[in-house]
Amino acid sequence: MSVGTSSAPGAREAPRPPAPRTPGDLAGLGIDPDQLPDGLVVADERGRVICFNAAAARISAVPAAEALGEQLDKALPLEDLEGRRWWQLTDPYGGLAIRVRQPERNLLLPGGREVLVSARYVRTRPTGPLHRVVVTLRDTEARRRTERSHAELIATVAHELRSPLTSVKGFTATLLAKWERFTDDQKRLMLETVDADADRVTRLIAELLDISRIDSGRLEVRRQPVDIGAAVGRHIQAYVAAGQRADRFLLRIAQPLPDLWADPDKVDQVLSNLLENAVRHGEGTVTIDVTPTASPREGEDTGTSVTVSDEGAGIPEESMNRVFTRFWRGSKRGGTGLGLYIVKGIVEAHGGTITVGRAPGGGAEFRFTLPVAAPAYLA
Repeated sequence: MSVGTSSAPGAREAPRPPAPRTPGDLAGLGIDPDQLPDGLVVADERGRVICFNAAAARISAVPAAEALGEQLDKALPLEDLEGRRWWQLTDPYGGLAIRVRQPERNLLLPGGREVLVSARYVRTRPTGPLHRVVVTLRDTEARRRTERSHAELIATVAHELRSPLTSVKGFTATLLAKWERFTDDQKRLMLETVDADADRVTRLIAELLDISRIDSGRLEVRRQPVDIGAAVGRHIQAYVAAGQRADRFLLRIAQPLPDLWADPDKVDQVLSNLLENAVRHGEGTVTIDVTPTASPREGEDTGTSVTVSDEGAGIPEESMNRVFTRFWRGSKRGGTGLGLYIVKGIVEAHGGTITVGRAPGGGAEFRFTLPVAAPAYLA
């Protein structure tokens, strides 16, 4: 006995869902499957491959000409990490009719190469017969690079935290156990060391939070009027108060400067990193030029650029493209190697740009440019 449906004369039919798009429709949309960054494999209602793009051929090492027209399980033999055949386990054509997809998972191609695979089941109607199986393939190398980067970050942070925390623990334990044996000067020295190490841990935690926000695109910029010349002057005064010669710094400000709206705390962070690099790793005079310039952002005419240069050995040409990456430390060790990565993230969060090159005196030259970014109500 068959069950059907009928409509009374004049009754309206329920609207039919739009027909699912097939790879053949991609050409009508102006999309070439071979230009897609991920592997795309599509099988028809009989399980025969009707689309096998260039990325799928590259990832699977199976020529598209061999895969087209072949059964899906033979064109793309996949196994899970326990050695079981994936197509037999999932059974897209004979399984439950309510299934619509397979979530992304790690699977193995012949030869043991690992790939990320997800699948979508396209039906002519809900719980209806299968019309297409759409499979996407992605190489795992990008994920492995991210995992290696995270592992390296954790190892670096653990190493950087161990030293100050060991110092803090050692001095506090010693003071608690033998307080009466030390003079006031000795106690002060140990407490000052504990205080400095606590500041070091705080800075490292702040760097980690900044990296997390930069990587996730959540770095907030709270714009206020910023006197960039005065900000640079404060940093120079702090270095002079700490024992640097006043004549080591040359500040040149071209007038008139446009009014700059930026996050003052983050601008201070950028200046602190760049000046610290010049003082610690450079030699000779540290020159800071503040000048008006063209805005790096479309729709704005003016911006402000700050150039920090020294007269040291500079940065080797082959290292220029790695300066703003994580953990780059140059020839001299020290620090976490995260400062310039954070500087670049802060500048770009403002809509600005930053570059590195060789200074006229032979040393390193860092130049960042910020758009004026005045609020709309002042325009």
